Order: sequence, then structure tokens, then C-alpha cells
Amino acid sequence: MGGVRVLLVEDEARMAAAIVRGLTAEGFVVDHVGDGEAGLEAARFGAYDVVVLDIMLPRISGYTVVKTLRAEQNWVPVLLLTAKDGEYDEADGLDYGADDYLTKPFSFVVLVARLRALLRRDPVPRPTVLEVAGLTLDPAAHRVAVEGSEVSLAPREFLLLEHLLRAYPAAVRKEELLEKVWGDLDDANVVEVYVGYLRRKLGRMRIETVRGVGYRMAP
Repeated sequence: MGGVRVLLVEDEARMAAAIVRGLTAEGFVVDHVGDGEAGLEAARFGAYDVVVLDIMLPRISGYTVVKTLRAEQNWVPVLLLTAKDGEYDEADGLDYGADDYLTKPFSFVVLVARLRALLRRDPVPRPTVLEVAGLTLDPAAHRVAVEGSEVSLAPREFLLLEHLLRAYPAAVRKEELLEKVWGDLDDANVVEVYVGYLRRKLGRMRIETVRGVGYRMAP
């Protein structure tokens, strides 16, 4: 991983020093700042390969940092660090545009593995608001609108639509949708049922069936 530039935004001095030492020993080039405002400026202009970002920071939060970067169409990979362990806190971070997260305390080996995994990917746009052909979905506000008119969706419908929008223009396999939205449920028919619900609420032509594959959003 030599030459890979990492921006660490962490206000706990001892933890920051330990992370910098460990990542440097692994061959990363690490810059550290201690508050959210400095982190946002560094991420904007520093040409980093990946950002390791604490959520609870002085001045502005990690949530605000990543949300602002994505609103500015800056797609640098972001891994959130948080002392919180609730699933809603994790979901908030991903909704705001983060690529991954780790809950403190964490294994340094896992941190390095997660960073390597992020660096193997091409930068993926993670806009704060998803839009395709007049249909918009705001993950953070949990709102969906068609041509400006808000549409009420059940939680599973919302998650299903979000996965289809994030994949656009690619098709998504039924098996992948089942895993992402329903977890351990082993019944692909439920995907078809919920696609039917979405078509009735959003318009039948907005979701296409791709034979032998699954579904995709229509352009």
C-alpha cells in the first residue's frame, strides 16, 4: 500500500497517534487533523485516496463532513469511526454517503483490511439524493417523490427502491435484493410482490423486469 494517502480526522489524541503509527507501519502516508472543519477542508483539497473519519468531532460532525463532500460530488472513499453502536447511527452514516464504518473499539487488523477493500474499488458516486427520470429518493430524510409529488412507502419498499436506484442503470439480481432488503429470508417471490407494490405507487413503467436477471430502474 506504499504511496497511498490517508486522511485521518480524529479528535482523540491517543487514538489518533496509535492509528497514524499503525497505518504508517503498513506503508500508508497519513495526514491527521483533529476537528471536522479542518477535515472537510483537507478532504476537499488534499487529493487523498481514502478518508478515515470520526463521527463525534469538534466544530462540525463527521456526518456533516461526508454529507457536504457528497453534495459537492467529491467521491473520495470514506470510512467512518464511531463510538456509537446502534444500527440507526450506522445507517445514518451510509445514508449520508459514507462507504463503510467501524465501531470503536475496533481491531487494527480489521481497519487495515477495510481500507484495503475500499482502495480496491473504483470511486463510487454516493449522492445524498438519488434521482432517475423524475423520481427522487432522499435516504437521510426518508422521502420519495415522483415529479415533485411525495409518495409514502413502507420501510421494505423504501429499501428496495433505494437499492435499485443506487444500482442504476445496471440491473440487480433478485437474490441480491432479497439479501440486502430481507436478510435471512429465503423466498425470492417476496421480491416480485414488493416490486408490484412499488409499480402501483410509482408507475408501472418505472421498474423494468430483466429476464433471467432481475430488475432495474427505467431511464
